[in-house]
Amino acid sequence: MNKEKVLLVDGMALLFRAFYATAMSGYFMVNSKGIPTNAIHGFVKHLFTAVNEHKPTHVICCWDMGSKTYRTELYPAYKANRGEPLVELIPQFDLVKEVVEELDIPNIGLEGFEADDCIGTLAKQLSQQMDVAILTGDQDILQLLDSNITVILFKKGYGNYDVFTKERFHEEKGIHAAQMIDLKALMGDSSDNYPGVKGIGEKTALKLLQSHGSIEGILENMESLTKGQRKKIEEELEMLHLCRKLATIHCEMEIECSLDEATFHINQEKMKKKFAELELKNLEQLLKH
Repeated sequence: MNKEKVLLVDGMALLFRAFYATAMSGYFMVNSKGIPTNAIHGFVKHLFTAVNEHKPTHVICCWDMGSKTYRTELYPAYKANRGEPLVELIPQFDLVKEVVEELDIPNIGLEGFEADDCIGTLAKQLSQQMDVAILTGDQDILQLLDSNITVILFKKGYGNYDVFTKERFHEEKGIHAAQMIDLKALMGDSSDNYPGVKGIGEKTALKLLQSHGSIEGILENMESLTKGQRKKIEEELEMLHLCRKLATIHCEMEIECSLDEATFHINQEKMKKKFAELELKNLEQLLKH
């Protein structure tokens, strides 16, 4: 018997990707009720394609719950570089969750936290008893890689994935997945809008972690660093520690999801009714599960 596998889906990452794939050309798939559906349509297409490819026995979808989180409290500029969503996307935020619900897939989210934190918590819990695959476009999630946890990064188009195991990550980066947190703290993250240590990029940060293991290891061995590296780190020490907090996925949230509820089994009647209501066409035949 095949081992059970849960697919943890980064809902917002999938929804945004689906939306901008057609929004750039002004194609919003507005239905007869005047509601744009391009993001929902693309979301379901991505989801079904991933399910066909990776064959999970369970699926859970995790969501960001607004832009205010404990990270924005720590650092108000966190993700402040992101503009407001386009007006055509706004009604699709709630509707996509309704669609996910009608597919009998649990929607998980907690105010004050990000989808990443929900994914991290569930991945740590569930990897004790089954294989976990995480579907996202966000490389921050690579810090969660472990013996039973793989990360599926989607690439351009449908069905194109970059699949990471902890072994592949170590082979390519020369550090372990958990060290990704310190890597991000040192080099910063322009997409999440935190700076890290100014003047230290990925190449230098990787070398420092390969030599010293962690931020603590680097700080204990400052005399072995170049004068320039030492100066940069000393000047940005407070920011370095703050960036590590921002980069760390919180894996001890008070959430749980029953595996019975997450068993992937679609009620065709419910699904077709919801698709018909939103006028989502040519989707149910994509599912080969």
